[in-house]
Amino acid sequence: MKGAALLLSLAAPVPAMAQAYQCVPPQRIAPLAPVRPDGPVRKVPVAGYTLAVSWSPEFCRAPRDRTSMQCSGRNGRFGFVLHGLWPEAASGPPPQWCALLPRPRPETIRQNLCTTPLPGLIEHEWAKHGSCMATTPEAYWGIARHVFGRFRWPDVDRLSLESGLTTGRLREAVAMANPGLPRGAIGVAMSQSGWLRELRICHNRQYRPVPCPRRQLGASDSVPLKIWRGL
Repeated sequence: MKGAALLLSLAAPVPAMAQAYQCVPPQRIAPLAPVRPDGPVRKVPVAGYTLAVSWSPEFCRAPRDRTSMQCSGRNGRFGFVLHGLWPEAASGPPPQWCALLPRPRPETIRQNLCTTPLPGLIEHEWAKHGSCMATTPEAYWGIARHVFGRFRWPDVDRLSLESGLTTGRLREAVAMANPGLPRGAIGVAMSQSGWLRELRICHNRQYRPVPCPRRQLGASDSVPLKIWRGL
């Protein structure tokens, strides 16, 4: 009963606290092709969660569809965006692809576009990850937005200008913006050439930040870091 009550409270509507500037979601969402799994079904018990938070300017720096909501600039400029909330196993590979149905409703996709500005990703994350921890896309994205909305993000544009920037300095800035967040709960994913791609914040089953397993921490504190500002 306690677990059910927690899920219900987390799924309740909450303000979307994305790092998005003047976000205006489109009035119409084009129909999406069904998701195709990129791996096997894996139904294993959930032991915790990873909140994946992407640095949008780095995503849009690569050659991509410049007409997309995330990269065109017509619907706002995005900083940190919600990639997804991933269930983790106690050991070994995480659960995935537990169900492809039901598909998210168009209004569900539109509701989430100012935090996750890629319609296809909203459906993909539900099918691959969310279906292993919730019964509907609406419940999954309600939980994910709630967890994402707890965090405040530092001024990464300003941080990117610092000389000698390291992953440790980024962890410090994120921890300072979120009192009580352990530095060891903040994983940093970088490109092969050293650019910031994503933060991955580890949580327990109660959706509280906890130190990450070593494999999820990514780059160590001393590693030099570059951040693309997208300006």
